[in-house]
Amino acid sequence: MWILLFFVLPLAGLSYVLWHVWCLLPVGAPAKWAVVVACVMAFATIFLNFSRTIDSMPMPIARACYETGYSAVFVLLYLVIVFLLLDLGRLAGLVPRPWLYRNGVTAAVVSALTACVFIYGYANYMHKRRHAVELTTAKPLGRDLRIVMMSDLHLGYHNPRAELARWVDMVNAERPDLVLIAGDIVDMSLRPLRDDGMAAELRRIEALVYACLGNHEYHSGISESAAFLREAGVRLLRDGSAELDGLVLVGRDDRSNPRRKSLGALMRGVDRSKYVILLDHQPYHLEQAERAGVDFQLSGHTHHGQLWPVSWITDAIYEDAYGPWRRGRTHYYVSSGMGIWGGKFRIGTCSEYVVATLRSTAVQTD
Repeated sequence: MWILLFFVLPLAGLSYVLWHVWCLLPVGAPAKWAVVVACVMAFATIFLNFSRTIDSMPMPIARACYETGYSAVFVLLYLVIVFLLLDLGRLAGLVPRPWLYRNGVTAAVVSALTACVFIYGYANYMHKRRHAVELTTAKPLGRDLRIVMMSDLHLGYHNPRAELARWVDMVNAERPDLVLIAGDIVDMSLRPLRDDGMAAELRRIEALVYACLGNHEYHSGISESAAFLREAGVRLLRDGSAELDGLVLVGRDDRSNPRRKSLGALMRGVDRSKYVILLDHQPYHLEQAERAGVDFQLSGHTHHGQLWPVSWITDAIYEDAYGPWRRGRTHYYVSSGMGIWGGKFRIGTCSEYVVATLRSTAVQTD
C-alpha cells in the first residue's frame, strides 16, 4: 500500500503531467527538455528524503532538498487535478483542443493559478489558528484549569528552531496551567533538532508539558526520540499515567508498537472519580475510550488531510478526522496539528493549537 501511495501513483501522475507540459509549451524541444528535467529533478529529491541521504548533507542543502521534494509532490497533485479537468472538458466538448497544444495562454494561466493556490497555502499554513474549547465536568477539581493542546509539531528540516520559538511564544502567551502534545513532535530525523538546539526552545514553555508518542517518533528512532523529549523537559507518557490538579493523564504508546497495552489494561487502577484525559496519537476506535470511562481524548495524526481534496479521504477513514466529537459522556478533540509533514501548505485545512478551559460544576464544600 505504501509503495502504491508514495511511488507508483506519484510516478504515474508525474508522467501524466509532464506529457501535458510537453504538449502545452509553445517552445522548441531543447526548452521543453529543460523544463522536464527540472521537474524530474525536483520530484526526485523526495527519494533523498526517504532514504535519509539528506542527513549527511550540509544543513542548507538538506533543508532545500526536503522543501523541494515534498513541495513538488503537493504541486504535482494539483497539476494532475488541473489537467484531468482540462481533459474531461475536452472530451465533453467544453475545452477546445488547441487550448492544450502549444498554447502560451493556457500555460500562463495554469502556472499563475498554481502559483496563487500555493502562495495562499503557504500563508494559510503560517497563520496558526487558536481554537478555544470549553470543558465542564461534574467531577471535583481543585480549580479551573487552562490547558493548551497541540499535536503534530513535526519539528525538523522544514520547521526549524525559529518557527518553534514563535509557537512557544504563542503557548506562553496563553499562560497555561498545563500543555498537552498528542504525538509527532519529531518529523523524520533528530539531526536538525539537535543541530538547532530545539530542546532548549521547548524548555522555554512556562508550564508542565506532557506528551504521548506518535508514529513519527518511531520513524525517526524511538530511543533517540524519547531521549530528545526528556532533554526537552517533556514528560512522556508511554503506556503510563500521571495525576495532578485533580486530573489523571493517560498516555498511550502509538499503534506503531504492536505490543502497546490495550486501553482497558491502561485504565486499570486509574482513579475514575477524577477527570481522565487520554492522549492517543492516532484516532482509531474511539469507542474504546467511551467504554473505558475516559472523559476527554486528545488525538492528532490526520492533519485533516493537509490539502483538499485529501481532507475528503481522511473524513472517510476516521470517525472524527478533525475537531470536537462526542460519544456518550466522552468528549474528543482531533487536532489538525500545529506543524505539518512535508511541504508547508494548508489548502482547505488549518494549522492550529487548542486552548481548553476545564471547569467543574461540582458544588465545593468546606
